[in-house]
Amino acid sequence: MRSPRDLVGGSPAATYPIAFDGRELTAQEGQSIAAVLWSAGILAWRTTRETAAPRGAFCGIGSCYDCLVIVNGRPNQRACLVPAQPGDTVTTQEGTGRAELAV
Repeated sequence: MRSPRDLVGGSPAATYPIAFDGRELTAQEGQSIAAVLWSAGILAWRTTRETAAPRGAFCGIGSCYDCLVIVNGRPNQRACLVPAQPGDTVTTQEGTGRAELAV
């Protein structure tokens, strides 16, 4: 069986490691963080503020904010829009990502 890459004659992109919740994942050059997580079988990486319901990518174009993660210590980053960079540290975001500011 042929893959889409075989059909277009593409070659594998350069790869590099990123960390997600302490787990090392392999990213390909040009992938968004959401794509890296999906390719590792991770479908949820945020919880909602009120009910702690799991969330991941929903729209995939940066409109819905369901895919928020913490990237290198910065909360509220949209995983579907942020390109993975070598050595990135990505962590699950709980609620709004600013729990220390909650009242």
